[in-house]
Amino acid sequence: MTMEVYQHFRKEEQPFIDQVLSWKDQVERSYIPKLTDFLDPREQEIVQMLLGTNHDELQAAAFGGSEYSERKRMVIAPIYESITEDMFQVELLEASYPEKFVSLEHRDVMGAFLSQGVKRKKLGDITAADGKIHLLAAGEVVPFIKMNLTSIKKSRISFKEQPLTSLVTEKKAWKEYDKTISSLRLDTVVKEIYGVSRKDAAALIQKLLVKVNYRVVDDVKFQLQEGDMLSVRGKGRSKITAIRGRTKKNKIKMTAAILQ
Repeated sequence: MTMEVYQHFRKEEQPFIDQVLSWKDQVERSYIPKLTDFLDPREQEIVQMLLGTNHDELQAAAFGGSEYSERKRMVIAPIYESITEDMFQVELLEASYPEKFVSLEHRDVMGAFLSQGVKRKKLGDITAADGKIHLLAAGEVVPFIKMNLTSIKKSRISFKEQPLTSLVTEKKAWKEYDKTISSLRLDTVVKEIYGVSRKDAAALIQKLLVKVNYRVVDDVKFQLQEGDMLSVRGKGRSKITAIRGRTKKNKIKMTAAILQ
């Protein structure tokens, strides 16, 4: 069974697949719902694919604070169980900072957490803008964060719990482009989507500045697939929305979308 499952996924996704299959097994045996840590969109997709929409005994639902949240916790439960929002134990923490004196970015906030020993998977989406930090966190780490995270970049802050309804949400806008490319190698696709030279694309990849499906990939020859999400540090995010066959000259027809 597992070998058959593996062939639909990339090799580096196998440990996560094993994890999901063990969660599935656990819920099937105990009938007790399983709450996961925060998962990135690719991991959420893998959970849904492995459980399938036509699964007779189990269901999976995801929630990360709002309908636009990217990172979400998931509940895997018996089909008859009604899944409610409070089962996800997602909390919103808010802090203010003096934007006149300090400019904070997502990575500053993230770095402060990781240096305190908070694991990334316990945190959902983070926004830092206009003097306000909004952070979604797993309920179980909230007391620790409130007590220990008291400064970011020398700026004193204190996190307070807020209702999820006060979360600042923004719908993300994607713009699609049709491209014709010679191959689905990572360097070729980065060159095409981000309008850089092949040499610069290779340098970005080798400097570990390129992620595919939220993981750093350092191999210029890495083969991309339809549905892959890319991010290049400092240049934004994109995804391959469709591979539309080949041209008469055997070039690949691809539709890519860039986050505006």
